[in-house]
Amino acid sequence: MGKGYSPSIAANPYFVGSFACIGGGLFGLDLSSMSAVLNNPAYNEFFGYPGSTKQGGIVASMPAGSFAGALAVTLLADMIGRKWTVILSGWIWVIGCILQCASQNVAMLVVGRVIAGVSVGIASSVVPIYQSEITPPAIRGRLVSMQQWSITWGILLQYFVEFGCSYINGNASFRIPWGLQTIPAIVLSVGMFFFPESPRWLVDRNREQEALQILADLHGGGDTTAPLVQLEFNEIKAQVTFERTQGAKSYLDLLKPGIVRRVGLGMSLQMWSQLSGINVMMYYVVYVFEGAGLTGRRANLIADSVQYVLNVAMTVPAIIYVDRWGRRPLLIAGTALMGFWLFLVGGLQGRFGHWGEIDNSKIWVVAGNDAATKAIIVCSYLFVCSFAVTMGPVSWTYPAELFPMRVRAKAVSVSTATNWAFNFALAWFVPPSLANIAYKTYFIFGTFNFAACVHIFFCFPETAGRTLEEIEAVFAEGHAFTAWRVGRDVGKADLGQVRSAGADEKHEVGSIEEKA
Repeated sequence: MGKGYSPSIAANPYFVGSFACIGGGLFGLDLSSMSAVLNNPAYNEFFGYPGSTKQGGIVASMPAGSFAGALAVTLLADMIGRKWTVILSGWIWVIGCILQCASQNVAMLVVGRVIAGVSVGIASSVVPIYQSEITPPAIRGRLVSMQQWSITWGILLQYFVEFGCSYINGNASFRIPWGLQTIPAIVLSVGMFFFPESPRWLVDRNREQEALQILADLHGGGDTTAPLVQLEFNEIKAQVTFERTQGAKSYLDLLKPGIVRRVGLGMSLQMWSQLSGINVMMYYVVYVFEGAGLTGRRANLIADSVQYVLNVAMTVPAIIYVDRWGRRPLLIAGTALMGFWLFLVGGLQGRFGHWGEIDNSKIWVVAGNDAATKAIIVCSYLFVCSFAVTMGPVSWTYPAELFPMRVRAKAVSVSTATNWAFNFALAWFVPPSLANIAYKTYFIFGTFNFAACVHIFFCFPETAGRTLEEIEAVFAEGHAFTAWRVGRDVGKADLGQVRSAGADEKHEVGSIEEKA
C-alpha cells in the first residue's frame, strides 16, 4: 500500500496541498512573460511591430487555449486521476513554452501560446480539486485560496526574469525568459510523482485499500485504524456512492431548478473578475504607464515591478482572513473600490492627456505633468491592491462553495471556463480600445465594477463558514434578489446539533465542512 509516492511527504498536509499550487503559478508566468515584452525593441522588431489588434490576438491566444483546457478537466481528472492530470498539465506547458521560445513568426508564437493555455486551463481547474480532496478540512479553504497567491508569485518572478534579461541585446532578451518558464513546470511534473493520488478518486475506482493507506499517511501517522482516518474513509465512500446514484450525468443537469441560479452566480462572478479591468492593469500595465507619461523603458519596468510586488503582498491578508471577513463584504467593497480607482485613472488621463506618438504608435499620453503621472500610477497600484485582497481570491473560493456535491465538478468547470472566455475576449479587446478610445477604456471597466457591486449586493448570499446543508437552506429560502436579507445564522441549528453530539467536536465540524 502507498507505493508510488513518498509517505514522508504525505505526512505534511501543508506541503501536499501547496506544492500543486505551482500549477496555478503557470498562468502568472505567462501573464508577465507577455506584459514585459510589449515595449521590448527586439521583440517588436522580430515580430514585425504588431499593431494593437495583432498584439491583442497574440495575448488572447493563451486564454483561448485555457478555455478548452478548463472544459477538458472533468473528463481528464476522472479518466487518469487528479495527480496525473496535474502532471500532464506540466508537460503540456513545457511543449507550449518550447514552441514560443523557438517561434519564427507570429503564427508559431500563437500556436505555442494556445498549447500553453490548454495547460493553464487544466491546471487552474484540477489543482483546487486535488487540494480539496487531499488536505484536511481545517486547512482546506486556506490552501485553495493559495491558488491565487501562486498566480501572483508567478507574475512577480517571471517579471523579474524579464527585467534582468532586458539588459541582454538581441532576441535572447525575450527568448531566454520564455525558455526558463519550463523549469517550474518540470519541477511540478517530476515532483508530483512523489505525491499521493486523491483518495476520493481511488475509492471511485474501487481501489479502497490504496485510498485508506493514503488517508492514514496524510492524517493518521500511517495508522489505518485511527478513528479520524476511518471516519474520513467512510465519509468518502458515502460521497462516492451518492455521486454514482445522484450525480450529474451531463451539463444539462446544471439547468435543473435549484441549480441553475447557483450556476449563474458562479459564472457571473468569474465574469465580473475579468470585467473588473485586472487584465488592463496586468497584461497591459506597460501601456497604462506609458499613457500616464512615464518615460524610459527601465523606469516603466521598475514601476511595473512595484505593482506586481503589491499584488503578491496584498493577497496574503485575504488568505488569512477570508473566512473571518466573509465573501460578500470583500466582494462588495472590492468592486466599489476598483470602480473608484479606475474612474480616477480615466478622469486624470482625460483631463491632462492628449494624443501623441510613442515608437511610431498613436497613443493618448499625459506629458509634462509630473503630478498627474504620479497620481495615475498610485491609483493603478491601489486598484491592484483592491483586487488582490478581495475579488482575486474570492472569485476562486466562492464558486467551489455554491454547488451541491452531485453537480460540483461540472459546475465549477463551467465557472472556470467562463473566466477564460472573458479573459480571451478582453485580452484581445484592450489594445485596440486603448489605441482608439484611450482613457474612456477605464470608464468602461469602472462601470463594470459598479454594476458588479450592485449585482453582488442583491444576488450573492454569504457562504463563508456554512456547511452544505446550510447553503442548501439559504437557496431553499429563495432570496434571488434579496441576498442581503440572508442572515449569518441560517441553518446553524444543524451545526449546533453536531457540536452538541459530544464526539470529537473539532473533527466533526471539519467533516461537515468537507461535505460543503
